[in-house]
Amino acid sequence: MIDRAIETELLKFLRPEQILFDALMSEHTTFKIGGRADLLLLPSSMNEVQKIFQTLNKNRIPFTILGNGSNVLVSDKGIRGAVVKFNGNFSRVELRDSRFVVASAGAKLKDVSIFAAEHSLTGFEFAVGIPGSVGGAIFMNAGAYGGEMKNVVASVRAVSPQGEIFEFDRDALDLDYRHSIFQTNGFAICEVVFELEIGDQSAIFEAMNDFTNRRESKQPLDLPSAGSTFRRPKGYFAGTLIDQTGLKGLRVGGAMVSTKHAGFVVNADHATASDVMNLIAEVQRRVFEVHGVQLNPEVRMIGEK
Repeated sequence: MIDRAIETELLKFLRPEQILFDALMSEHTTFKIGGRADLLLLPSSMNEVQKIFQTLNKNRIPFTILGNGSNVLVSDKGIRGAVVKFNGNFSRVELRDSRFVVASAGAKLKDVSIFAAEHSLTGFEFAVGIPGSVGGAIFMNAGAYGGEMKNVVASVRAVSPQGEIFEFDRDALDLDYRHSIFQTNGFAICEVVFELEIGDQSAIFEAMNDFTNRRESKQPLDLPSAGSTFRRPKGYFAGTLIDQTGLKGLRVGGAMVSTKHAGFVVNADHATASDVMNLIAEVQRRVFEVHGVQLNPEVRMIGEK
């Protein structure tokens, strides 16, 4: 547990509504699953992130960095220490020069896509349907419909675990399939500069509408999930392998393999993190048994084991 006396220190630079003790993480993730975090902090600027990290370090409180809560599964036991979440408080998007879009880590990818389109900038259409934030997208090098973050990012400003600001250019990000340098260095992504191209606005919106329609027709958007559950195995598609194994609708407790798209595990009925993890393990076992292919989760599992 965290000594609540730290609240006095935090209130020197945060508003009371940015400081939540004993926060239920199921209310802060797209899966709608997870126990309580000892402390949840919601920064609104890079300066606040610096001060948060410095204060937590001084008080020897471990912390977990979270985007908008997609692509993660929080343990039923919750998260010890603090969670620093980048949400709508931290979602500024602006145009720099004529081709560069600058977005704060908590900005939703859909909003950045629309902003770019409104300024006749092409290259970001693929991200319109990805249910995540800018920071999380860089962290995972998110992609869809043939596009990915590594193709459009120019630079990233991030805060180190010690509270120092660093800037990374594109080549320093080590972006690969669902991978970035931030998965190992512990830095908090705060601001991203995207380099796009001038395009035809009507064609840009047409492509975005097409991607949106394809997503809505194929993905289980009516039930909570963390997005795609498994990484794409080399030479295969995870959803196709799961479907071919006959696992659509397979359930463990309240967790279910989507009947609409087998690549998604959904929260069908008050699922627990244990339900999801046990279902993932069963899907992995059966797919390997039938196809000899090992599926690896794309969803990050965080919190107390």
